[in-house]
Amino acid sequence: MTSLFRKATALCLVSSALVGSLLVGATQVFALTQEQIIQKLKPIPIFVLSGSKGEILSVAPPNGQKGRSLAGAFISRKDAQSFLDNVVKGKDPNLAKNGVQVVPVPLAAIYQMNQASKDKPDQPFFDYVPARQQVESAVALLKQGGVKVDRFNVTPLFALVSKKGKETGFVVVQRGDQKSIPLFFDKEQSQALLDSLKKQEAGLASNTEIEVLSLEEVIANLQSTNNKDPKQEEFLSQIELVRSQEANEFIKSISPQQGAPAPGNKKPAAPAPKK
Repeated sequence: MTSLFRKATALCLVSSALVGSLLVGATQVFALTQEQIIQKLKPIPIFVLSGSKGEILSVAPPNGQKGRSLAGAFISRKDAQSFLDNVVKGKDPNLAKNGVQVVPVPLAAIYQMNQASKDKPDQPFFDYVPARQQVESAVALLKQGGVKVDRFNVTPLFALVSKKGKETGFVVVQRGDQKSIPLFFDKEQSQALLDSLKKQEAGLASNTEIEVLSLEEVIANLQSTNNKDPKQEEFLSQIELVRSQEANEFIKSISPQQGAPAPGNKKPAAPAPKK
């Protein structure tokens, strides 16, 4: 895994179009405000298993071991549904009768609940469950880059990184006056952006590749705090989490035009402690 901040300071934007290379570095670590972090996380739907009263299904440590119970925070709705159908209901058929189902929750709400329950061992901790297909893509990319991967226990994100001599930096997308550094949950989406870059700026694209980061790492970097610096705050503010194609399709399926609330409009009930 590459730290978000192991980049050298420089800025090179493609003057004509949408994509450029942002080379950013730091010797110190800075942070966004909690509200800024929440706004970045809010558009991303996460899927949890919930009962009819809004209680979150969690799993206690096995064999009477000490520790907090865990609740799955699935990146993929399909994976969450498969886990419910093939694992949970198989172990306890009564759960189906109790109305346990897959429920969308904004990533911002998951983040807030984990933050609020840090000192509450009776409350479950939300553990991110990455999409299996994207984990396979991330492992393949890492091995292709010469990284030995024995275990992959984080949620992969995919970014475009350009090299300029010994310096490296994230690709930045510019639309009008707005700039963003897209971090994709789908490797396929990052590949589409790279293909677009090849058509626009072949020279830049020849030095650009897809790099694997992690959701956990990104959130930790957004939270990190020390002295403030305008350039670093600008860099952090440009980070954009890009919903997966599956998540986009899900949101379209429950759009307000169809009479269902979009994720993020309603905060879920706080998770109940597992008894």
